[in-house]
Amino acid sequence: QVQLVESGGGLVQPGGSLRLSCAASGNIGIIFATRWYRQGPGNQREFVASISSGDSTVAADSVKGRFIISRDNANNAVYLQMNSLKPEDTAVYYCNVLSKRSGSGLSNYWGQGTQVTVSS
Repeated sequence: QVQLVESGGGLVQPGGSLRLSCAASGNIGIIFATRWYRQGPGNQREFVASISSGDSTVAADSVKGRFIISRDNANNAVYLQMNSLKPEDTAVYYCNVLSKRSGSGLSNYWGQGTQVTVSS
């Protein structure tokens, strides 16, 4: 059973920082990419940032220069460092993993989400 568990969300004031973690467990196979998405109130889920198996990173324009995605292969974890947070960053943040197990096709996994609220 593959599980993705996000943590690190919470309430923070504008201009503050948070670090989200995404930990993978189970027989997840070879991870090709890990992505963060978010869904704010009344909005569709949107892409935030991604990191590939080769450590290439991409960030949405709305977070570029403020959010940094990184990973710890030893612990099968990916992090999203969020700095200079704005009220419009308020959303549920989801971790997504694209992977492949031996003998299987590509699989797409989602975590349960962690709430980030930016408010004074």
